[in-house]
Amino acid sequence: QVQLVESGGGLVQAGGSLRLSCAASGRPSSSYAMGWFRQAPGKEREFVASISGSGANTYYTGSVKGRFTISRDNAKNTVYLQMNSLKPEDTAVYYCAQGTILTVVQMRVDYWGKGTLVTVSS
Repeated sequence: QVQLVESGGGLVQAGGSLRLSCAASGRPSSSYAMGWFRQAPGKEREFVASISGSGANTYYTGSVKGRFTISRDNAKNTVYLQMNSLKPEDTAVYYCAQGTILTVVQMRVDYWGKGTLVTVSS
């Protein structure tokens, strides 16, 4: 049974930073791509970033490029999302995902985490 457990969400002022973590268990995470998605109130879930199994390739949606960085530590089965220069529009529940990268902004998701709330105040 694959489990993805996110942590690191919280309340931050605009311009601040947060680092999200996602601990994976249940199957060798290095064999699979990992990603982050987010869902703002009243909106659909959207892709944020993904990283290949080896960590060699990363992809981002346009609105976070240059501000967010996805990384992974396969020895710890953990993926991270460093979020800098946060904006109120980044407020959302952030979900960790494991699966396969299809395109630069698409993943086929096999498993989801339960999410962690990020709130950015103006």
